[in-house]
Amino acid sequence: MGSIFRTAEGAGLKKVYLTGYTPMPKDKFERVNKEIAKTALGAEKIMEWRKFDNLETLISKLKKENFEIVALEQDRRAVDYRKAKFDGDIALILGNEVGGVDPEIIQLCDHVIEIPMRGEKESLNVGVAAGIAIFRLLNV
Repeated sequence: MGSIFRTAEGAGLKKVYLTGYTPMPKDKFERVNKEIAKTALGAEKIMEWRKFDNLETLISKLKKENFEIVALEQDRRAVDYRKAKFDGDIALILGNEVGGVDPEIIQLCDHVIEIPMRGEKESLNVGVAAGIAIFRLLNV
């Protein structure tokens, strides 16, 4: 999570939403998560973030705010991330390291993008994948 905070802040994103069991920069007692702080290098202190227990609730909220919901996942609906073009505000949904984005969540998304893999491995570390997608989607 620390690398995602650092990438999001460096890219100028407005907010990071955390869901489920994703670790937070601070726990409910305001204790700093040292692992996130070590990797984020302070980005977790200046990047706005909010925790949602339920991803479906978050997606519904963002859709009402006119966000396009984009999952980064290998899926039959997925298009190459380099060919994806969006005009409005985007919420990028990232899955966990092992299982990816749940198929039920993918159905709630407006778009699905993927990073084509050329090697034998079928996926990247979520922080690396997030960085690639974020900067490409910003057309940077």
